[in-house]
Amino acid sequence: MKTIFSIAPAILLASLLMPNVSRAQDSKQETFHQVKARQNADSKEWATYTAKTVDLLPGFKPKKEPALSQYGGWKVNKSKATGFFRVEKRDNRWWIIDPDGYPFIHKGVAVFRAGNSDLQLAELKTKYGDNANWVEKESQMLRDHGFNGTGAWSDVDLMRESKKRLVYTVIVNPMSSYRGEHLKKFGGKYEMAGWQGYRFDLAMVFDPEFDTYVEKLISPIAKYANDKFLLGYFTDNEIPWKNDALDRHLKYLKPGEAGYDAAKAWFDKRKGKDATLEDITAEDRKAFMSFYFETYLKKVNDAVRKYDPNHMFLGCRFNQWPEELSSPEIFKVAGKYMDIISINHYRKWEPDQQIMKNWEAWSGRPFIITEWYTKGEDSGLPNRTGAGWNVATQMDRGYFYQNFTIELLKSRNCVGWHWFTYQDNDPLNLKTDPSNRDSNKGIVSSKFEPYKPLLDNMKALNSQVYPLIQFFDK
Repeated sequence: MKTIFSIAPAILLASLLMPNVSRAQDSKQETFHQVKARQNADSKEWATYTAKTVDLLPGFKPKKEPALSQYGGWKVNKSKATGFFRVEKRDNRWWIIDPDGYPFIHKGVAVFRAGNSDLQLAELKTKYGDNANWVEKESQMLRDHGFNGTGAWSDVDLMRESKKRLVYTVIVNPMSSYRGEHLKKFGGKYEMAGWQGYRFDLAMVFDPEFDTYVEKLISPIAKYANDKFLLGYFTDNEIPWKNDALDRHLKYLKPGEAGYDAAKAWFDKRKGKDATLEDITAEDRKAFMSFYFETYLKKVNDAVRKYDPNHMFLGCRFNQWPEELSSPEIFKVAGKYMDIISINHYRKWEPDQQIMKNWEAWSGRPFIITEWYTKGEDSGLPNRTGAGWNVATQMDRGYFYQNFTIELLKSRNCVGWHWFTYQDNDPLNLKTDPSNRDSNKGIVSSKFEPYKPLLDNMKALNSQVYPLIQFFDK
C-alpha cells in the first residue's frame, strides 16, 4: 500500500514551520514536544502546546508488548471469565474485563468503513477489489498499529465476517430517528432548533410515540447478543441536555404537548401549587434535569437489556462542556444505567485530571473517549469543518495522540478511546453533513493512503498501554 507524508519530510516541515518543536528523540533529552495548533483553518491565532510522548517520559522505558488474549486483553491477573465484556475496578483503577477474564483497554478507530463517495468507491475497487478484501487488509492494518477495536458507525456486519476479528461497538439511534418523524409534523422545519437539530434543543423523551421508536430501533440488536467480540451499545449521539430544560419545556412548548404536560405536572408537584416560570430556581433546574434525562435513559436502557442481556450499555455520548460534562446531576443518573460513560472530547488540548476524577466521583463508573482528533494542514484538505484542532503536520497529529492518551491512562478511570475517524472527509461528497465534509480526520486519506507519521506515533503509544499503566500505578 502506498504511504504518504513519510516521517523525514514531516520532521523537516515541522522544523521549518515551527522552530520550537522539540527534536529530543535524537538527543535523548527529556524535553517534550512543543506543537502549534489553532481551532480551524480560518483562525489566525496559533498557540503552542506541550505534547508528551512515550519515548520522552522521564523514568519510563518502553517495553516489548506483553502477551495478549485473542481480544487484546492483557494476559495477567485473570479474573472471572463471563464470556462477554464487563467492567471491574481493581486497586483503584477501572478496567474492561474481556470474555476470557483478562483486563482490557479498548483502543479503537471510529467509522471503520469504506467510504461512499465516488472517489472513495473508485479507489476501493482499484486497491482492494471488494469490501470483503478491504475489511481483511484494513483490520490487519489496525492490529499492526496496536488497535484492538472499532467505535461507532463502523461496518460491523462486514467486520463480523472477517477472519481478523476486532472488538466492536454498535450504535442505535432511537431519539434521532424519532426526531426525523417528529419534524414531519412541522412541515420539515422547526421554528427554532439547536445545532443538533432538536426543536428548542429538547429531546422528546416524554412523547408516547418515542416509546415505539425505542422498541423499533433497538430490537434488531438481538442478532448480536451472543457475539463475544461485541463490547456494547451506544444509543444516539450528542443529544442536547440543556441546563435550562425546565424553562424551555414550559416557555416554548404548548399545553397538550407531551413535553409541556410532563414538565408542568412535575413542577406543580414539586412546588405544591400551580407553578410558573417565575418560580423556577437553580435547584429546580438541576432536579428537573435528573428527571428528564432519566426518563430517556431508563427507556433506552430497558430496551437494550431486553434484547441483549449479555453486553454493556455505553451511553449516549456526551459532548457539551457547559452542560453535560460539567453536570454532577447528569453523571449521577448516567451511573445508574451505563456500564461505561461515553464522552466525545473536543475543544481542549488534553484531558483535565480533575475533571476526569469528577466524572468517576459523580457517576461511580469508568468512561471511554468516543470521539477526538486533530487535522493536519499538510494533508491538502481545507480543514474548515469539525471540532478538532488544526496542527501543521501529520507528525504533530501523532504527538497529539500520544499526549492525549498518556493523560487518559494517568486518570485510572478511562477504559479506552476511539479516534475519529478511519478515513478523511471527501470535500466533493455532498451526501455528508457539513461538519464531516472537508477535513483531515482520518488515519488514511480518501484514497486509502495511510498517514505514516500519525500511525507510527499511534503504534508507539498503543504498544505501551499496559506497561504505561504499570508505570503510572506504581
